Amino acid sequence: MNKTLQQAKYVFADWFSAVITWMLFFVYRKYTVKPEIVYQLHEVLIDPKFYLGMLVIPLFWIILYIIAGSYRKIYRKSRIKELSQTFSTTFIGVTIIFFTLILDDVVISYKSYYQSFLILLGIQFIITFTFRLIITTRTVKKIHRKIIGFNTIIVGSNQNAVKIFQDLDTQKPSSGNKFIGFINVKEYSEFPLSKHLKHLGTLENLHDLVIANNVEEIVIAIERSENELVEAIIGEIEDTDVVIKINPLMQDYLMGSVKTTSIFSEPLIQISPDLMPAWQESLKRLIDVVVSVVSMILLIPVYIFLAIGVKLSSKGPVFYTQERIGLRGKPFKIHKFRSMYVGAEQGKPQLSSSTDSRITPFGKMLRRLRLDETPQFYTVLIGDMSLVGPRPERQFFIDLIVKQAPHYRLLQRVKPGITSWGQVKFGYASNVDEMIQRLKYDILYVENMSLAMDFKIMAYTILIILQGRGK
Repeated sequence: MNKTLQQAKYVFADWFSAVITWMLFFVYRKYTVKPEIVYQLHEVLIDPKFYLGMLVIPLFWIILYIIAGSYRKIYRKSRIKELSQTFSTTFIGVTIIFFTLILDDVVISYKSYYQSFLILLGIQFIITFTFRLIITTRTVKKIHRKIIGFNTIIVGSNQNAVKIFQDLDTQKPSSGNKFIGFINVKEYSEFPLSKHLKHLGTLENLHDLVIANNVEEIVIAIERSENELVEAIIGEIEDTDVVIKINPLMQDYLMGSVKTTSIFSEPLIQISPDLMPAWQESLKRLIDVVVSVVSMILLIPVYIFLAIGVKLSSKGPVFYTQERIGLRGKPFKIHKFRSMYVGAEQGKPQLSSSTDSRITPFGKMLRRLRLDETPQFYTVLIGDMSLVGPRPERQFFIDLIVKQAPHYRLLQRVKPGITSWGQVKFGYASNVDEMIQRLKYDILYVENMSLAMDFKIMAYTILIILQGRGK
């Protein structure tokens, strides 16, 4: 599958739709003021606004569609969902265009104004959705015919796994699963599924197999006697982007847990890797960039003062740089104003506390007001961190935490942040036990991510800084 080419098809179709819509609407607006324009179309072609709109308006629509997440999960589009998403995005976009470009235009009457709004909305929606529907329908047909497929691993090895494999592999139309093999979760003398699929390894190999084989779906098809391992299975792959599907029990049907988007596919419980709606993710990143740029500019005098304070407090560099682990376990560099004496950490990594003698007098003030963290706006700007997210840790401490709390890996599904729910509720941790206590708040954040939650955490963080209550 060529995802880049598929995305390009949708982008070009949306751009072309916006160009056609603008051309038709521009002629219509001219016609409402001057009906004889239909015989004098050359007047349209010499109007600079006609060409300016052809450049600006399509670009506006592409940006709006990117923010709305229209070009994500490009091979997993539902035509019904596409209809509702296209209409809602079109309504928002047309409203913005009217308030920014057409509100000051010539208005013959309010009836004419409302008609213009509805006509632009109708043309934009119909043309855009028509092109999208054509592309999506062709893609869906290729998936149903197994021309396009999603690399899939079955977790399970016995009769239940065999049945689910056969049901998915032979169902018509196909759900697009391209099975590359299976793993076992318990040891048995033989694996019935090995007659149909390649045995790839055990549960301990699952994470590496997902990465190495670009796996997009995991189907959990274990036996009833293995149900206690579901949490461990999900924990192994929670920091990846795979879609997880689980064979439900009868009580899942009765409780309404089984959700499906297809009439013909096997009824499986689907766990999506998405934590926030696409438009909120895009807006979250935009807020990160804007706030970071503005903060770095406004804090220049503060940075100068703090740099002088750090230099006068003790010998050594102004900034302290350390490697931390971020999204998907990727290492990155974190930068802070130095708050400890040089050489304070010798040998194995150590955590600090409020009574730590390694902290300089000026450093205590920095930590209490969280000013030592302000250089991290740069790290947010380049995309390694976010304003709000679980605090990043060093690999040394992550290894210690995972031994007692394996679900720590869930935090690596999101970018780490300057501040977090755990920071607000608990503050800095001085030992591994406290890090594990703080973990529950960060897990709650990951499972309940939203812009509203981010705004609350940022508001409380500012309140803590102003009150000097930082721990």
